[in-house]
Amino acid sequence: MTDSITIFGVQLSAWLYIPIGYFLWVVVGLLIRSVVFKAMQGIAKKTKTKFDDILIRSLDLPLLLLIFTSGGVFIERMAPIASSAELTKYVFVGFKAVTIVAIVLFIERLTNGLIEEYTPKYDILKTSSGVAKAIARLLVIGIGVLVLLDSFGVSITPILASLGVGSLAIALALQPTLENFFSGVQIIADKPFKVGQFIKLESGEEGYVHKIGWRSTWIRMLPNNIVVMPNKALVDSKVINYYYPQKELAVLVQVGVHYASDLEKVEKVTIEVGKEVMKDVVGGIEDFEPFIRYHTFDNSSINFSVILRAKEFVDNYLIKHEFIKRLAKRYTKEGIVIPFPIHAINYDQEKAFENNQKS
Repeated sequence: MTDSITIFGVQLSAWLYIPIGYFLWVVVGLLIRSVVFKAMQGIAKKTKTKFDDILIRSLDLPLLLLIFTSGGVFIERMAPIASSAELTKYVFVGFKAVTIVAIVLFIERLTNGLIEEYTPKYDILKTSSGVAKAIARLLVIGIGVLVLLDSFGVSITPILASLGVGSLAIALALQPTLENFFSGVQIIADKPFKVGQFIKLESGEEGYVHKIGWRSTWIRMLPNNIVVMPNKALVDSKVINYYYPQKELAVLVQVGVHYASDLEKVEKVTIEVGKEVMKDVVGGIEDFEPFIRYHTFDNSSINFSVILRAKEFVDNYLIKHEFIKRLAKRYTKEGIVIPFPIHAINYDQEKAFENNQKS
């Protein structure tokens, strides 16, 4: 084996041509990388999606590693010292290891970039982006280490078997946690509610969705306390979303008037009061036309529903409050009577029943 080469009649030793060849390889590689990246960035700026920008950023460092390590492989293959089988083996093993590291680094950077990009769009990532990044990093690095060991000839079958048994034991121990985790994923995918929306649970709790986490969902109730509900419980129960399909909602007030009332007059007066409330009270829909619907001949009154409209759920409390006050005042002025509940007792019937019992 010779350690020198002849170029244009000039003999160069290995100590000279190896550094020069490596330097030229790296310089050419960096120039090509710079030109290609500049062209890719120009294309990425013209697209609406952010995926290509994240992809370019993720490729930056891994490609740099590959350029530097591939220079060693190039020199090893082109130089006369390539006849050394032992050296060839070590060079290629090193290049393979660096290639795997570069791929792992690329996937890890790409995953983190995508998580950062989509964090503002998904409620669960807003509060748990750090956890998501940690899980993604652990999975990518773990798989990368196994591939690296396998490339070095280390048997990973026992490791996989141990991981399988260990994972099963952990899954059994963390079954409730995993149920809540996958329920959280289901909530994000199905989107029955989002952070900031007002919901009511089947168990009676109601309030604004404060946070959707991996294990639980936090709901800020109207008294300003937080109720923490496991995601599994939310998935399995009925949830009313007062913000879907829109925030505006009907406000129903139940009213009863005396049987002797002029129902046409009652309707006219009630609607007038409703219009005043819609215009004056914060949270009312100003251009909404209130209306009423008679529905029941009750024991002591004719009952009907007054339909008003609010901008969102919490506004209905103030609207009902003001409407009832103004309606009672207006009914008194117009001579419309809201009767007290009446229970009639038939004394003759009761007396006959008592005599029957005695006999």
